[in-house]
Amino acid sequence: MSLPSRREYLEGIRGRYERGGRLHKTKILDEFCSNCGYHRKHAVRLLTQRPKRRRRPGSRRQYGQAAVLLLKEFWPSSDQMCSKRLKEAAPDWLPFFKASRAARQEVAGMSPATMDRLLAPSRARLGRKRRSGTKPGSLLKKHIPIRTGNDDIDRVGYLEADTVAHCVSSMAGDFAWTLTFTDIQSGWTQCRAIWNKAHHAIHQHLQAAEEQSPFPWLAFDCDNGSEFLNYALWDHYAKRERPVQFTRSRPYHKNDNAHVEQKNWSAVRQLLGYERLDNPEVIALLNDLYENEWHG
Repeated sequence: MSLPSRREYLEGIRGRYERGGRLHKTKILDEFCSNCGYHRKHAVRLLTQRPKRRRRPGSRRQYGQAAVLLLKEFWPSSDQMCSKRLKEAAPDWLPFFKASRAARQEVAGMSPATMDRLLAPSRARLGRKRRSGTKPGSLLKKHIPIRTGNDDIDRVGYLEADTVAHCVSSMAGDFAWTLTFTDIQSGWTQCRAIWNKAHHAIHQHLQAAEEQSPFPWLAFDCDNGSEFLNYALWDHYAKRERPVQFTRSRPYHKNDNAHVEQKNWSAVRQLLGYERLDNPEVIALLNDLYENEWHG
């Protein structure tokens, strides 16, 4: 009889052995020794000893429930930072949370990978609430280079731009959009509200945002939407005394514009949510809010 079969046989007769009387136990023991070839004392030890619970593979759990709850409270309060940034922000933010010192120390000692693992259920419950309003622009794609990395940027003036649709789940009809500009080096961000992404409105607000910027623009990076990839914007940046470098991201690669994509949440969605804004009168109110109260 093979070892797995012996173990299965043992589990099958252990219960009967424990419940049986003296005579019944003797018969079960005789049968067990005969079938498996065990010495009688060894068979008794196997039948009377409870099997040890096998521990799950991997390291033992290091973090208590209080630390996990603190992490789940800390993450949304930090504008849902990625775990690498959350790890760096923990020493500055955690002292302001009502939690035990031990829980704060546990969260501060977590690695980004552990934070990702513990936050995975919370992130899954949030889901994806947005629709993409980017329509591919075919003009000038061969002339506008693709930019994927920012390792060579060591000063301010390199901007990323994106648009946010205020339409809930339907792209039909007319509604408001938000233009978001973010400086890669400093994180400086400015928003502008527009109606229906018209080219002339995009151009007008780009000029206004550049004029109000505290530093000169050296480069402008955007996605592949037709509101950006057009000759009007190309001429605006290329045909000036000091040209601005005009680049674009790869299609369907949001991480190429990670800085502005993050600001779309913290600078736009946290302020306005996901409601549909289909009244033109809201544009002036939003721009007043963006210019005077909600920027920088």
